[in-house]
Amino acid sequence: MLPFFHRLHVSVPYDAFLLVSFGGPEQPDDVLPFLKNVTAGKNIPEGRLREVAEHYAPFDGKSPINEENLALVRSLVGEFNAQGISLPVYWGNRHWHPFLVETLQQMADEGIRHALAFVTSAFASYAGCRQYLEAIEDARKQVGPEAPQVDKLRLFFNHPGFIQAMAQRVKTAWQQVPENRQQAARLVFSAHSLPVSMARNCAYESQLHEACRLVAEELGIERWDLAYQSRSGPPSQPWLEPELGDHLVTLANSGEIGDVVLAPIGFMAEHMETVYDLDVEMAELCETLGLHLVRAGTVGNHPLFVTMIRQLVEERLTPGTPRLALGSLGPSHDVCPPDCCRP
Repeated sequence: MLPFFHRLHVSVPYDAFLLVSFGGPEQPDDVLPFLKNVTAGKNIPEGRLREVAEHYAPFDGKSPINEENLALVRSLVGEFNAQGISLPVYWGNRHWHPFLVETLQQMADEGIRHALAFVTSAFASYAGCRQYLEAIEDARKQVGPEAPQVDKLRLFFNHPGFIQAMAQRVKTAWQQVPENRQQAARLVFSAHSLPVSMARNCAYESQLHEACRLVAEELGIERWDLAYQSRSGPPSQPWLEPELGDHLVTLANSGEIGDVVLAPIGFMAEHMETVYDLDVEMAELCETLGLHLVRAGTVGNHPLFVTMIRQLVEERLTPGTPRLALGSLGPSHDVCPPDCCRP
């Protein structure tokens, strides 16, 4: 689909807000079809998909991500109403109901012409940004000429609302470590790994490190690490490191760390890569290693995060509104360059 870039259609007033997320299965019969949607075109053997499907069994085939997004939608409706933002709120997913094409068709049927989209991904990458833009454009083509224009809101990896919401999640987890052991505890941030070749084409690593630094600074925590989780693909393909499990082994072997606070900063909502990969697999590993693991929550629908989304909307609705950002990297761009986040 290259070349591809995001254009702003500012001549038309915005008349809706669209939450765009990944989606997840709701029951056991949904799991395999959902996984096939996620891996479409990747030639993944069905046997491998069935192995991954087993991760959903302890949760009755249901991912928490849809309920998380529904809660965020409800919070946004309340926030918009309270702040006088007259935009109806819609929600569409890339890989499960409500699919983007279903939502865009509904929007077209209801007369929506120009929407602002918030994607539940804070960091630049093909999977976290450009692929969502491609999915929106593909859904618009399926709907046809009546499909609304959709402009994506900027990335928010260093927005104070995201950083402070994540910091509060970490603080809550940190307080679960016995007070006399907190000084020696280690804060470990996690994010989804990427193939190294893909990471070279985007600012994913630098933005992640900046967000982790800002959260740790907010809390006055000096010792922290960033590790990567949930990699897939052939072992011969290099992915970002350190891998989270390997890093926990290293911490345990150092003999200096007894408590680990794990903060999934790369994930905006709870889903299988948090509730299974972290709460099951990493928890079992830490028990074997003799590490006391406390897991921080995702930002979810934290009030500060909800306020942040409203502020991103106000940036577009009202020219001259301050574009908030912490640290030295500044606010992200509104329009993605043609070569941004190549696959």
